[in-house]
Amino acid sequence: MMESSIEKLKRLTDKIVGYEILRRENLKRIKELFFSLGIDKKIETVSELFEFKAMNLGGISLSEENFAQIKEGRYVQIIAIVKENERMKNVNLAYFGRSEKLMEDRKYEIIEFVLRWRLEKSFKNVEHYKELIEKVPKIEKR
Repeated sequence: MMESSIEKLKRLTDKIVGYEILRRENLKRIKELFFSLGIDKKIETVSELFEFKAMNLGGISLSEENFAQIKEGRYVQIIAIVKENERMKNVNLAYFGRSEKLMEDRKYEIIEFVLRWRLEKSFKNVEHYKELIEKVPKIEKR
């Protein structure tokens, strides 16, 4: 059976609303983690977080095959990457000590923060590219 135009529109609207709710909840949780992880000691505002080009995690794996496994003998830290004078520079946002000594709850808060930052950054990238596309002159089809 063919899907009606109204059903298609409703499904698309539900998806858009779902993304907006996800984004709002994601930002709220990022703000909570920003303070609980002590990142506010390095950066004044949450909005400054999104000036970084990337964010990595040292001492804990984020790869699918080894997700959340600690790396023995390593130090757990959240590292942001910023572009300065045409060069990339690492900025240590938070340091949590040796991976073996990290509490399980704390480990998952750290992982959650990095993943939620990446999710919000992807939303911001979509907005950026949408704005760039709007600058492209419209060319009539022949």
